[in-house]
Amino acid sequence: MRRTKKRWAMFLPTVLLLVLAFSTTVFAAEEEVEYVPALHATFWALVPAIVAIGLALITKEVYSSLFVGILMGALLYSGFQFELTITHIFEDGIIGVLSDSYNVGILVFLVILGAMVSLMNKAGGSAAFGQFASRRIKNRVGAQLATICLGVLIFVDDYFNCLTVGSVMRPVTDKFKVSRSKLAYLIDATAAPVCIIAPISSWAAAVTGFVEGEDGFSIFIRAIPYNYYAILTVVMMVGMVLMKTEFGKMKTHEQNAVKGDLYTTPGRPYENAKEEQISTKGGVIDLLIPIIALIICCVIGMIYTGGFFAGEDFVTAFSNSDASLGLTLGSFFGLIITIVLYQIRRVLSFKDCMDSIPEGFRAMVPAILILTFAWTLKAMTDSLGADVYVAGLVESSAGALLNFLPAIIFLVGCFLAFATGTSWGTFGILIPIVVAVFQNSNPQLMIISISACMAGAVCGDHCSPISDTTIMASAGAQCEHVNHVSTQLPYAITAAAVSFVTYIVAGFVQNAWIALPVGIVLMIAVLFAIRNISGTLEEVKK
Repeated sequence: MRRTKKRWAMFLPTVLLLVLAFSTTVFAAEEEVEYVPALHATFWALVPAIVAIGLALITKEVYSSLFVGILMGALLYSGFQFELTITHIFEDGIIGVLSDSYNVGILVFLVILGAMVSLMNKAGGSAAFGQFASRRIKNRVGAQLATICLGVLIFVDDYFNCLTVGSVMRPVTDKFKVSRSKLAYLIDATAAPVCIIAPISSWAAAVTGFVEGEDGFSIFIRAIPYNYYAILTVVMMVGMVLMKTEFGKMKTHEQNAVKGDLYTTPGRPYENAKEEQISTKGGVIDLLIPIIALIICCVIGMIYTGGFFAGEDFVTAFSNSDASLGLTLGSFFGLIITIVLYQIRRVLSFKDCMDSIPEGFRAMVPAILILTFAWTLKAMTDSLGADVYVAGLVESSAGALLNFLPAIIFLVGCFLAFATGTSWGTFGILIPIVVAVFQNSNPQLMIISISACMAGAVCGDHCSPISDTTIMASAGAQCEHVNHVSTQLPYAITAAAVSFVTYIVAGFVQNAWIALPVGIVLMIAVLFAIRNISGTLEEVKK
């Protein structure tokens, strides 16, 4: 009897251990199975972004619209399960995007730039430059052209472009009664569109990284003359300034600005955002040296992350750079140089310099909040397989309409970047597909199609209210975000329509020096037609 009990005493624990081991193995196997939502890689993957964008344009309220889009994405992902919806929003969404080192680097960069802008304003550098420029700029056309020139010169990165050009040119454009919406458009149109055709920029580095199996940098250079949206946007922007004409909602904003109202709508969150104390000791040098130092430090920071100081050549280092870390490092050293400069020149006390850091942070809070929601919305669409759905559409159209493919890819890039709010993500989806389709069959059409990917991504990014670059342009101009989106949209659509026609021409002639002049001539003709229909601001004043 005792032996039997002993046997059972030895047998039962063994059985229990085996059961536990088996259950652990089963559960582990179950945990390894990745959850795939029922609506994965379908049109529903784009619906959350479409809803968020539509609500933002209808309600004029961006925070709640983005959150509704996020909530819809989580509901579609979870199959309307309460627990999974909540955990997906916060764990995979908000906490996930704020745990990403790249995103955190961008937020730190924004905070430091906000602190530098606050420092330059408090030191009197921005005011001194405004007075300096005002003595040489005589009218609204000059103020807008100066903004465009500065935007083109700062081609290293679009975030840096948006905030720097905005802080420097706001006093000048305000003096000559240029609306904040128009300033935001000028900033936005010289940010991504210029960066995407500048060989030395964070955007060039990103595109180069997506071209696998090819010399990415040489392909980027060869694709520049085919980047019609970027080139035609600059042509349109300069042409409309010289012709003194506007259309759509922008016309209303500019008419009101001429009368003294720079905002037009009740939404004017930055109207009273003025510093309490501005140093009278500051000069133009207190603006120029910090900006030049910031540019140099950001370039050094980017090539450092790309391995320049470990033996790589400049071009390779820039193409391999980490834009987030490089800009963070560069802006940090730019901030240190600015503080040291102001101490040496006795423009600001050390306490005033330190007080400017939280002030700059507070100024960036609206942009940081919108960026966080926009990144979270992108995480929702990614989890629903939006990229897989769009990739399938492009691959299925590759064979039948070969000569029309650049124009089709341009439209797909526009739609994807508009719906997701990311141009770099659009590059990552479409460029590898294009390379795979054309790499061994038609290298020239591959170049044109890669450029169409880039142009479409920039166009969609330019139009989208959830795009980080669009958000930064609003912050740089201190313009109500929905105002910027609604006034810029008709301009971006006009440039996109002309670009689409030009890509059709390019698909057949496959020669940049034939298609590009056709596009420029067509754009100028459209501008003359707009002026004849809409008139000029001088005529409106009379």
